[in-house]
Amino acid sequence: VQLQASGGGLVQTGGSLRLSCAASGRTFSRYTIGWFRQAPGKEREFVATISWSSGRRYFADSVKGRFTISRDNAKNTVYLQMSSLKPEDTAVYYCAAVQSSTIDTSSSEYDYWGRGTQVTVSS
Repeated sequence: VQLQASGGGLVQTGGSLRLSCAASGRTFSRYTIGWFRQAPGKEREFVATISWSSGRRYFADSVKGRFTISRDNAKNTVYLQMSSLKPEDTAVYYCAAVQSSTIDTSSSEYDYWGRGTQVTVSS
């Protein structure tokens, strides 16, 4: 499966952005999708994940209550809605996929990665 993340940009503190992860290739609906981010000088970290059926979702504590994740399997797209953005949310955001019936928070569990999209939150 091929993944393409988009929707990043420059936003002020408190603003919102919606990232999209568009997939092509294999049967998208069978894949758990995760969002990760990497800030300069830091390791890649988990942000959010959603199971193939949307029945399970999980968020990092740092974004809980501010970010939501959803998917439209008919459009082969997963969305990460980010609100109340903070400067510490600044990072390159990546989406990833793994064929799974559950959710995964470890980047090592994911088999497919898209190119990232830059999110910059100004103070």
